Amino acid sequence: MAIEFQEEVGGKLLIISVTGMLTGEYYKSFVPKVEELIQKFGKIRIVFEMRDFRGWDAGALWEDIKFNIRHFSGIESLALVGDKKWEKGMSIFCKPFTKARIKYFDLTEIYKAYEWIREGLEAST
Repeated sequence: MAIEFQEEVGGKLLIISVTGMLTGEYYKSFVPKVEELIQKFGKIRIVFEMRDFRGWDAGALWEDIKFNIRHFSGIESLALVGDKKWEKGMSIFCKPFTKARIKYFDLTEIYKAYEWIREGLEAST
């Protein structure tokens, strides 16, 4: 598994790129970063890019559920970007666990994901 983080718009936009299978260890690097940005800005936006993504192991799935409950209102918008049908289904599955606007984009339309996630963002900074 590989994970990369990139902040844009002064930290109000977090880009997370993942490959492989997520484990519980992933959350030890992810959660503090998200919590720091939410504390700083109140709400943030996230692009979650999945390339050759194989899902979560049981420990990571549990950490993900806890994370979503804890940060229910701290994420304003979430763009999921992937290339598998089940990844698109994640955008529907996530909705009850967050107040965020959630939208799925195919990897071939990644530029649309970035346009959507940035709508009105620069104006609000």
